[in-house]
Amino acid sequence: MGASSSTDNKESSEKREIESLAASTGALPLLQRSFSKLVDSQTNTVPFQSFKQSFGLSYDSITTEGGQKVGDLFPRLLEHIGSSLVDLFFVPDKEGLSWVEFARGYVKCCGRMSASMSFNTLLRVYYVTAKNAGFSPKLEFESDEADCKINGSISIRELLVFLWLCWTMSWDGRSSKAAEMKGCLFLPDISHLILSAVVSCIDSESGKSLDVWETDVSGLELELPTGKFLTWAFMTVPSLTECLSHFCNSRLQNLTSVEDGSGPSKSTAVDDAASKTSENTLLTCGRAWAISLTSKSILSEEILSSCFPCNSNETNEHLLYRSYHHGKGMNRLWSNVEGYHAPILVIISASCEVEHEGTSSERKWVIGAILQHGFENRDAFYGSSGNLFSISPVFHAFSSSGKEKNFAYSHLHPSGGVYDAHPKPVGIGFGGTLGNERIFIDEDFAKITVRHHAVDKTYQSGSLFPNQGYLPVEALVLDIEAWGLGGNKAREIQQAYQKREELFTNQRRKIDLKTFTNWEDSPEKMMMDMMGNPNAPRKEDR
Repeated sequence: MGASSSTDNKESSEKREIESLAASTGALPLLQRSFSKLVDSQTNTVPFQSFKQSFGLSYDSITTEGGQKVGDLFPRLLEHIGSSLVDLFFVPDKEGLSWVEFARGYVKCCGRMSASMSFNTLLRVYYVTAKNAGFSPKLEFESDEADCKINGSISIRELLVFLWLCWTMSWDGRSSKAAEMKGCLFLPDISHLILSAVVSCIDSESGKSLDVWETDVSGLELELPTGKFLTWAFMTVPSLTECLSHFCNSRLQNLTSVEDGSGPSKSTAVDDAASKTSENTLLTCGRAWAISLTSKSILSEEILSSCFPCNSNETNEHLLYRSYHHGKGMNRLWSNVEGYHAPILVIISASCEVEHEGTSSERKWVIGAILQHGFENRDAFYGSSGNLFSISPVFHAFSSSGKEKNFAYSHLHPSGGVYDAHPKPVGIGFGGTLGNERIFIDEDFAKITVRHHAVDKTYQSGSLFPNQGYLPVEALVLDIEAWGLGGNKAREIQQAYQKREELFTNQRRKIDLKTFTNWEDSPEKMMMDMMGNPNAPRKEDR
């Protein structure tokens, strides 16, 4: 009896510990619902094979942004990702998965852990999936521990399919498609992320030089050392690992929905909308995803909402302003962003002459910035935090340095018409100081000036586009977009503000003649008399 009691206490303690770890992730209620729906009442376990099949990924077709070739490796990875993930983390008994093993498997896969352990877990999932798909990656794990050291290298081809796999798991988590349903998978252009990793991992001492303006990532034959790749990932895309928990949670949630008979209906609108977003705006799916990966915050989810819209009609609801449609200039921008007191993502496309290895040619590039509380009409810098982004052709993120707080500047012409001997610049700026901004866009949105990071102590150092140089660069503005990241509530508040302003404007324009006693006292009569005979005596003079 003593042995039996001791065993029961041990199992109870183990159960409490696992449930506590699962509760720390916030997923314990989901796990309990999933287990209760899937459990076999006779064995009190979850059938392992059916559970494994529920994590499978299958699509009728795969389309890519810009017609990029997918190859044969990625589809094979999709076929094995679900079963590989379940085999790696969930250990069944003879009869199936018990509740403790069910919760333990989730904790090992999606539990709270350090950034290095999270990336190790994600890379291990990729490694096992690739091995099961018949491919031999060059990653080398020193042990089976989650925090072990990883040696070896990753090729550009592997990096591309690895990031696509992460995108697909994120897509699945937000589109909430049933596990057994098939559809069209849309893969974005992520060449800017690939080039970012390549540029960061190439050893400058090796003498290698890469012309990122002319590079086709699919044709690169390079091996990136795993240590340098992980360093790049920690610094540039720290929230990449969240795709794993998104995928697992969506699959478990979908299982409970299917059992309830309320499973999500199949729709290709999500795929169509994502494709439409990529084709029509500067903020393509790949660019939005890259920006969202730079931080773990609510903003990331709002940015991703432009990638994963509910339907094609909602694709551009977050787009507040685009110069291509609304016209260029501060006044046009202001009429569309005024009253929006929430984070705004600004995307700027420009072109200029860029020198590389002694030759100069016209190049297009894309940069961006986040304003945490929207635009303000002020003659000084404002803001409490912010980010700058080099988006294309190479992606980099520049967060706050903590030294200064010159995050944003936006100034319109003063409406009063008062003479100012020292007028403040009219336009939009980020970083630096007045008259010496790191980024400055003139009031007509015709020209953008980008200066070296040495003038800026607000944002971290780095070039905003390749071969930027030390001297200020003046470029031609091609297009500007402003995306609202405050959700539906911020948009509703702005619309209410705009309606009030429109009402006040219309009221100021109207003159109600009924408020005057008769024609003799009306302002129209007075003006006509003055025009006819300005020297005639007025009623007040009599």
